[in-house]
Amino acid sequence: MTLPTRKLGELEVGAQGLGCMGMSQSYGPADRDESIATLNAALDAGVTLLDTADVYGLGHNEQLVGEVVRARRSEVVLATKFGFKRILDKSDQGVRGDAAYVKQACEASLKRLGVDHIDLYYAHRIDPAVPVEETVGAMGELVKAGKVRYIGLSEAGAESLRRAAAVHPISALQSEWSLWTRDIEGEILDTCRQLGIGIVPFSPLGRGFLTGRVTQDFTEGDSRRNLPRFMGENYDRNYTIVEALKALADKLGVTPGQLALAWVQSQGSDVVPIPGTKRRTYLGENIAAATIELAADDLAKISSVAGEVAGERYSTEALKLVNG
Repeated sequence: MTLPTRKLGELEVGAQGLGCMGMSQSYGPADRDESIATLNAALDAGVTLLDTADVYGLGHNEQLVGEVVRARRSEVVLATKFGFKRILDKSDQGVRGDAAYVKQACEASLKRLGVDHIDLYYAHRIDPAVPVEETVGAMGELVKAGKVRYIGLSEAGAESLRRAAAVHPISALQSEWSLWTRDIEGEILDTCRQLGIGIVPFSPLGRGFLTGRVTQDFTEGDSRRNLPRFMGENYDRNYTIVEALKALADKLGVTPGQLALAWVQSQGSDVVPIPGTKRRTYLGENIAAATIELAADDLAKISSVAGEVAGERYSTEALKLVNG
């Protein structure tokens, strides 16, 4: 199939991207061959935006994605991120956004990816100890040097977006957005649209929960076993959302995951979700959701089923860096 295109600021991409993190961490053992096959299948299907980060698998994911990108560079809008210090010391959970580090991190990513430029470069989180103007100013210097084409922020708040955009055009905000994570709706989303910033929702399927296929029988290395929404009674309470979604999906002849993804996809022409998968099995299902057209009453029904979500999406410590 041919995906329609959308714009993140001035950057044109396929209407749905591919989140690559799970190929290297957080969702159980890595499978290199299947990951490579999935990346190539995504490009064959018209996906152009591949999303990675230096910290995913502590460099492993950039190396993996780079292997595919180098062979098909003209077909790919390559996005990566910097900022989490555990890429330097895995025991350090902090972030860095100082100008010197921005340049250092970019050089390291280019080397791991094996390319001469990054299409979309994100600050993974806002460093609370560094003015966002310094971080974005340094990113702008990378654009001038030809090492980066466009810049973005991840999990940034409205004030940070406004201050950043005053220094350099911001093409995209990457934040979690799904039926059960709707923090950005309101001031953050309004600010993006006022400034012409595209929105790239990660985890649009609620880390797989909204597909109805996730049980609490997590394998070793699956980070969801430690996330509040997947634990104990929270899981049971949240599963009522999936049951309601299944009922609506059956009526429309689609899967619950497709319905949840189509809901995100329908939130505006400036929205480009990046559902993650490390298997071809689910890739086609996700991509098909990009062309599902939902009527206004369908969207309202889907939105209403989420109700009250039990549990935070991250630990208390991790939440301190959200919407910064």
